[in-house]
Amino acid sequence: MIGPRRVVCLTEEPTETLYALGEQDRIVGISGFTVRPPQARREKPKVSAFTSAKIEAILALRPDLAIGFSDIQADIAAELVRRGVEVWIANHRSVDGILDYIRRLGALVGAADRASEYADTLRRGLDTIAAHAAALPRRPKVYFEEWDEPIITGIQWVAELVRIAGGDDVFPELSAEPLARARILADGDPVVARAPDIIFGSWCGKKFRPEQVAARPGWAAIPAVRDGELHEIKSPLILQPGPAALTDGVAAIAAVIQGWAARQR
Repeated sequence: MIGPRRVVCLTEEPTETLYALGEQDRIVGISGFTVRPPQARREKPKVSAFTSAKIEAILALRPDLAIGFSDIQADIAAELVRRGVEVWIANHRSVDGILDYIRRLGALVGAADRASEYADTLRRGLDTIAAHAAALPRRPKVYFEEWDEPIITGIQWVAELVRIAGGDDVFPELSAEPLARARILADGDPVVARAPDIIFGSWCGKKFRPEQVAARPGWAAIPAVRDGELHEIKSPLILQPGPAALTDGVAAIAAVIQGWAARQR
């Protein structure tokens, strides 16, 4: 077996990717937030959350690699490194970054060809969605809300997937900001001013409440609120920078946009 043999996945995307590549036997521990693929929850011990981890439980698994994501898991990574575990913290924030991540992870476990083929398949799926979107008579303005208190707008790969699906993100200048704190809106007035036609909500870890969003001061004037175009995208489908976002996540966005377009005729 080439590469690491005992891998702890601190987030969902390496788990989903390794299963997709047929390399799931390497995984010895996963994030407790993992839902994809479903069998991972049944087969693998859950040893971490987003910002915390069971360090002793991870060490007991004798991992030769732990894989995490972003600054959110910096403290977990530092502790594991101090305890002698090799750690890879990926920090990709774009659609191209997700595809590159899949290729790099595949190469790391000796499955470079399969990973490249898988990434190419995902890219073709995105191209197909983009081709359908190109036929839309009008592109809706889209606001994607990642969190509600404080209000945080969508990250780069989400904005890119909205564009691929046929919409235009109303905060393109903020989506390019890699850290969530840089995408916080001090209040909801900027959303009202940009008048989105569709609002997507994906509140990581809790259910999106469209009635609460619609009741915000001044938001009744927003076309999306006026027309009832407030839609939840389940966070495991879109807020994990892995295969789910490029398949079921973007498909869910595209379905809403296509439905909105049909109602404009």
